[in-house]
Amino acid sequence: MTNSKSSAEHTDTMQHSKTGTIKAKSDAAHSLRDLFVDELKDIYWAENALTKAIPKMIANASNPEIIKGFEKHLAETQNQVKRLEDVFSSLGEKAEAKKCEAMAGITKEAEEIMSETEMGDVRDAGILSAARKVEHYEIATYGTLIAFANKLGEKTAAKLLQSNLDEETATDSKLYAMCQAM
Repeated sequence: MTNSKSSAEHTDTMQHSKTGTIKAKSDAAHSLRDLFVDELKDIYWAENALTKAIPKMIANASNPEIIKGFEKHLAETQNQVKRLEDVFSSLGEKAEAKKCEAMAGITKEAEEIMSETEMGDVRDAGILSAARKVEHYEIATYGTLIAFANKLGEKTAAKLLQSNLDEETATDSKLYAMCQAM
């Protein structure tokens, strides 16, 4: 009888894993606000990581226009970190980072591109490619966070996040133009 029960439990587990359903962690988000705050922690980590990654891109770029653009974006990124801290504050939450696996992967890929290309136009092209991937991740994240903030009635948060989104969108347009000019 015990073996029968174990077998049934095993079958349930197998069926569960075959469906692709993922069991929630014990600290999983239970509300849209929980998810919103969790996603803020994720982008907060990502933006802070970029304040370390962008200087590496600057050091490895050779085109003065690209270098200047990245220097400007580094300052914007530092301001975006501050805005995110203001978002946390507006929610009555502590500004806390949670590792963003997506950004960690994108910045790792950027380092790989730099190590696999010679300094000059080819490396510059690789840096632009990696930077656009960063921007698209940020654009998707900020757009979603703005929608969540609006749904939750968090107007201050939505406004601050919109400023970050506007800067990321403008940066992506500039990066695209630089890619076209190569």
